[in-house]
Amino acid sequence: MPITLTTDSGSFQVSTQDSSLLDTLERTGHQIEYQCRQGYCGACRTPLTSGTVTYTTDPLATVAPGSILPCCCKADSDIKLAVTAIV
Repeated sequence: MPITLTTDSGSFQVSTQDSSLLDTLERTGHQIEYQCRQGYCGACRTPLTSGTVTYTTDPLATVAPGSILPCCCKADSDIKLAVTAIV
């Protein structure tokens, strides 16, 4: 089922078939800092403006309200993140 990913760079119709939201962001031209891709380090912590996610792996890094670790989650619905694509 397609979802709408909205970032500071625009809106993107994306599939939920990617293994993680980080993969989706990379595919749409966003460069997100990461180190582990498994929720251990927290380097990919990203502000979540609206929408919900499900963690496919329980993160070990702290996830504060209003933020997500896109390396280990998938969007459940249309989602808005405060990130910018690389031009």
